Amino acid sequence: MELVQPRNIADARAAIRHVFVRDLELKCSIGVHSHEKDAPQRVLINLDLAVREGETNGQLNDDIENVVCYEALTNGVREIVADGHVNLVETLAEDIAAMCLEDTRVRSARVRVEKLDVFTEATSVGVEIERFNPDL
Repeated sequence: MELVQPRNIADARAAIRHVFVRDLELKCSIGVHSHEKDAPQRVLINLDLAVREGETNGQLNDDIENVVCYEALTNGVREIVADGHVNLVETLAEDIAAMCLEDTRVRSARVRVEKLDVFTEATSVGVEIERFNPDL
């Protein structure tokens, strides 16, 4: 079976840069079953953001204030995961997407959440969503 590849996000003509976080593995209290509420599980989180270059017109001046910081993104994901139990991977993905979209430079956020230890026959199970910034 062939996996569907996401569309290319970076686009010079549209002044869009692709900011991403790959394979962030965290322990998370997640799941609807009682045994899932007893102990955290491993989840894998991937982010793909379409970020408007905006007023800098690509001139970053080597200043972190002119970019969407992936360290801030990963810290935000960690805070969401640490906030307490969530039943659904869909809910976790929505919460992460909403956090990413708080920065108005982020035009869209594609979030993939995978639970790694659900089925011995599968590497992972989960969900991928894409959300757009309502402020644009």
